Amino acid sequence: MTIKAVLFDFDGTLSTLRAGWEEVMVPFMKESIVGNQQLTEEENVRMDREIADYIDQSTGIQTVFQMRWLKEKTTAEGWNPEVLDEWAYKAEYNRRLLLSVHERINRMASGELRQEDYLMKGSLAFLQLLQDRGVEMYVASGTDHPDVVREAQVLGVSSFFREIWGAPVGKAECSKEKVMMDLIENKKLSGHEFAVVGDGKVEIRLAKEIGSLAVGLASDETVREGVNPLKEKRLLVAGADVIVGDFTNIDQWITWLGL
Repeated sequence: MTIKAVLFDFDGTLSTLRAGWEEVMVPFMKESIVGNQQLTEEENVRMDREIADYIDQSTGIQTVFQMRWLKEKTTAEGWNPEVLDEWAYKAEYNRRLLLSVHERINRMASGELRQEDYLMKGSLAFLQLLQDRGVEMYVASGTDHPDVVREAQVLGVSSFFREIWGAPVGKAECSKEKVMMDLIENKKLSGHEFAVVGDGKVEIRLAKEIGSLAVGLASDETVREGVNPLKEKRLLVAGADVIVGDFTNIDQWITWLGL
C-alpha cells in the first residue's frame, strides 16, 4: 500500500548541524561523573564503555532523559560530590553543543557555506518529491522545540512539514511514541500507510511496534552520504526494514514507499 505520511527524525537524519554531538556528550558525561577523582585504568575503561553503550542505546530520546541517566550515574559512582539535577546538566551540555551549531549557522549566514552543506545528500529533492506526491511529512525530535524549528528554518526545509515536534522546554514529556500514535489516530492511518525515517534505535523500534515501515538512515554525518557501519549495526538490531545512508537513490525510495 502507498505510504500516506512520513515521520522524520531530524538531527542525523536530515540535518547535520548537530553532527558531532556525541563528541560533546561523551567527555561532558565523564567529566561530570568523575570530577577530580583519579581513576584506575580498569575504572577508566569501564566508565568509557558504559557511557558509550548508554549513548548508543539512547540516541533519539529527549536529551533531558540522557541527563537524568547522568545524574543517576554520578550519584551511584560517588566520585564527584557535586551532583546537579538533569536540567542543569542539560543546560551545560546544550551550551557546549550550541557553540558549534551557532558557528555553522554563522558560516551559512556569511555565505561561506550553503544550506545543502548541512543537509543529508538528496534531502531537498526527496522532500520535494514527497510533497509533489501528496505525502504528508512531519518531524519528531528530542532536540528542544524552539531549536529544531529554528534549525529547520535555517536549512530551508521547515515549509515541507505539516508539523514539527521537538522537546518542550523545561518539560520531560515529548514522546516520539505519543507523536506516532496521535498521527495514526488523528489521520485515520493504518500502520502500513505510515513510514518512519530515522538514525536512532528509538524511532525504529517504535515504528516496528506500531506496524509501520521503519527506514533506518545509517548516515555518515561527516560526508553526508553513504552508510555508516556503526549506525547500520545499531539500526538492524532495532529492527529496521531497510537501511540506507542518504536520499540520493530516489528510485529506491519510491519503491520502498510505494509511490
